[in-house]
Formats: sequence, C-alpha cells, structure tokens
Amino acid sequence: MSDLRDLLGIQHPIIQGPFGGLSSVGLAGAVSDAGGLGSFGLYGYDADRIRSTGAALKAATERPFALNVWLPTGDEVEPNAQHAMFAQALAPFYEAVGVEAPVRPERYVPPLEEQLHAVWEVVPAVLSVVFGVPSAETVEQARALGIRVVGTATTVAEAVALAEGGVDAVVATGMEAAGHRVSFLRAAEDSLVGTLALVPQVVDAVDVPVIAAGGIADRRGVAAAFALGASGVQVGTAFLATAESAATDAHRAAIRTTAADETVLTRAMSGRLARGARNRAVRAIEASGTIAPFPMQNWLTGRFRTAAAEQGLVELQSLWMGQASPLVRHATAAEVFAELVAGVPER
Repeated sequence: MSDLRDLLGIQHPIIQGPFGGLSSVGLAGAVSDAGGLGSFGLYGYDADRIRSTGAALKAATERPFALNVWLPTGDEVEPNAQHAMFAQALAPFYEAVGVEAPVRPERYVPPLEEQLHAVWEVVPAVLSVVFGVPSAETVEQARALGIRVVGTATTVAEAVALAEGGVDAVVATGMEAAGHRVSFLRAAEDSLVGTLALVPQVVDAVDVPVIAAGGIADRRGVAAAFALGASGVQVGTAFLATAESAATDAHRAAIRTTAADETVLTRAMSGRLARGARNRAVRAIEASGTIAPFPMQNWLTGRFRTAAAEQGLVELQSLWMGQASPLVRHATAAEVFAELVAGVPER
C-alpha cells in the first residue's frame, strides 16, 4: 500500500477538512504550505467561481491542495411550488435579521458536471468527494490529469464501495465529526459509527490508505488514529476555529465554549443530518416540525444565516462543530498543524 504522503505529494499526513461555505483560501494555503493538504469545499460554487478560487489557491501556495465536491444522491429537490410554503415557516428568522424571504431561484446548486468541468481546468492535486462513489468517467478523467481521488465513508460498506470504485484513498469519518453526515448507502441516522470503531474496520476491509476523521483535534487523537491503522488524519473543527478560516468570531468562540454533549445531529439547517451546536434557530426549527428537503432548506435558511453572521447573532447562525471542540486550544493554522504533527509517528 502506498504511503499517503507519497500518494498525495505532501510532507505530513495531515489533511484539513473541507468546509462547505466556510472554506478559505488563506486556511487551505496555510495548511498546504505547512506540508499538509489544504482543502477547499466547493458546495454551491458554479464554474466561474471554481476557476477563480482555483487561481487564488495557486497564488496562495505552490504545494498540493484538494478541491471537494458533493455528489448528487438522487433525493435532491429542484425549486418548486413548495418553496414559498417552507419560506413562510421561516418568516420569524428573516424578520429577526431584517431581510426578505428569498424568492424561488432557477436552481439551488450548480450541476455536478459544471463543477467538474471547472475542476479539470484547475487541476488540483486531489479531488475529494462526499455523498457517494464517483463515476468511472470521473475517476478516469482525474487519473488522466494526474489528480488523486479521495472518497468519504461513514460505514465499512461505503468504504468498500469507494475502494471498488477506484478511489486512491478513503476518509473514514466517525459520527463525532462536525458538519454533514455524508452517508450514501443507507440513511445517515442508520450509519452512525464512531471513529474508534470505524477506522480499524475500514482498514481491514480496503486495500487503499485510510484517513481517519471525527473527534481528532490534538496530538493524542492523531496518535490514536495511527494506532488504529490509519495512514493519515483529516481534521475539521480545530482548523475551523483558527483565524484563517471563514468562520465568524462568534462561531470560533462557540467552538471553544460548547461541550461535546451540547452538539447535536440535526436536519434543521440544511435538510440533511449534520452536527453542530443546538442554538436557538436549531431548537425552534426542530420544534416547528417543518423542515424542507435538501437543498431547499439549506437555501432558505442560508438567507437568514448569512445576515445573522454579518450581524454577530450567534443564535441564528449555523455553528458547525464536532464533539472534540472542547479540545481546541490554538488560534492559528500553524499552531494547530504543529500540534497535530506532534502525534504522527516517524516513518
């Protein structure tokens, strides 16, 4: 099996988790420059925005970086007549931040084909995917361009499917992780396996390098991941709390002050299961019993979440964070990276 560092062209087997909506060129560039793999999440990005982001990343770092895309699962809804009904259910939140309810758009997200076409123009070192197995055509095109493909699994069965689909490495992400549960073979609620149990089982089941994710925020978590057989780690929350991320100051502060048992898995903000702090918006939406399907809910809540972030209203933002958030101690990407590298065993 290839060493992850040689496979991805990096010095240290540390990957910064991609954040949909909270990625920044500064953070990805800092992690890549430190010898790890910086990542940038492309959720919702059209081709022009992907090309400009790719150019900015190349200007920020000469080292390898990853671009991340969400694969369609087939249950996504297109804009329809229910848009207005679900928007009305969120009216109190729009009023709270002083914005109008968003009108129904022509589309909620760009098609995958449009995104991939732009990714092929950027030619990142790594294409990482969530919510499924990339098509044979996607893997073939990536290989033709010298791009490594990394898939993400929440169960052993998903990891096996990804390996059989030709990915170069698998991220085994436990239920402790921040953000969306990227399950694709079964419902996310039926795919909740912890990192400690998931990683060694995935290592035993596939013949490609396994990257551990979920609950890792310091050198102890890194050392544990390697003891379980992982070839590298992917860390999200600790990097999200740094000055270089696109998170707000209020979000960073919440990461440091939210206990592990105060994070929840909820569909309130996007229509898909995701882990974050259970603030007032999450509690109210869950209590209403009215949650639009994905990506309609994500679009609708995005209108007030963005305004809330600009106004510093932490109770109305999406506060994505994992269960290791109380372990976050460092303020900069360089400090986080140095802490994580201290847990990597020598070759």
